[in-house]
Amino acid sequence: MRHDPTLAQRRSSKRHFLKRLSAVSALPALATLAATPACAEGTFPDRPLKIVVNFSAGGPLDILARVMAEKMQQTLKQTVIVENQTGAAGNIGARSVANAAPDGYTLLFSIDTPFTLSPSVYKQMPFSATALEPVALLGSSTLTVAVNPATGIDSLQALIRKSKNRAVSFSSAGQGSPGHIAALMLAEATGMRINHIPYRGNAPAVVALLSGEVEAGILSTSGLIPQIQAHSLLPLAVAGSTRSALLPALPTVTELGYPGLELEFLFLAMLPRDTPDAIRQTLRKAMMDALSQPAIRTRLEQLDILASDLSAAELDKKLEAMRANYSRIIKAHRLQMD
Repeated sequence: MRHDPTLAQRRSSKRHFLKRLSAVSALPALATLAATPACAEGTFPDRPLKIVVNFSAGGPLDILARVMAEKMQQTLKQTVIVENQTGAAGNIGARSVANAAPDGYTLLFSIDTPFTLSPSVYKQMPFSATALEPVALLGSSTLTVAVNPATGIDSLQALIRKSKNRAVSFSSAGQGSPGHIAALMLAEATGMRINHIPYRGNAPAVVALLSGEVEAGILSTSGLIPQIQAHSLLPLAVAGSTRSALLPALPTVTELGYPGLELEFLFLAMLPRDTPDAIRQTLRKAMMDALSQPAIRTRLEQLDILASDLSAAELDKKLEAMRANYSRIIKAHRLQMD
């Protein structure tokens, strides 16, 4: 039989075409596999995670993050590091995580104010309010109305009576801070006259109260405890919905007859939006497991942090109510900042 080179070439070309067709057909499957979240195969996390804390080291939020990180890395079998990125009332750290990849490896631990208060206070936010979404509510903390004992004021009612004659000077952790908003709400509820003096954080506001620069303040309860225990400051009431675990005998403002003043700090774990739900649930479970440990709950109570297990839907509803409340006060008093 005579060899036909043309036939051999046709057969070779056909085999080459079939190989290429097979390779091209496999591409969609490979792309789908590459796009599948690692956790779908049970491999998330397969490298270290980072928790960004958007306030300074040593405070309740920072301590909470480090306590949680230690437990989470035991559960997740991966290193969990904590990094402080401070500035602009927590907005710098929040922006950093908002710009991170939505893969679960970068989380934000924050108080609620960059998401509930700042959008109404600042004309321009450095990140979109929808760029981050909550994974879990880790806990809540209270604010306390306190005075310098040298003022002779020994009760909330006495403070209110004194303000009828002249404005009482109030310190807070800053213009537009929760303590500032709480002071305005207290004035609305009671008819008090106040002279608000903002400071750059809770600590300098406490120092001003100790030195007599101001007569009263509504400040983070945990930041007041050492001075209260030393009898350098006198607490009058908790400006929250519940009493503080650190000051269980101290009544709330509502209990004293002034309902509606129920401000608190929320401690949130946030992720970039579009993080796969399976990853979000893995991280939430690790956090809830940590919060269920009695030793951790006791440690948080020492920081005036009441652990919480609100569902995602309940948390969204709570945050929306807080945003609306802050927005009303801020607009009424024209507190907007550049």
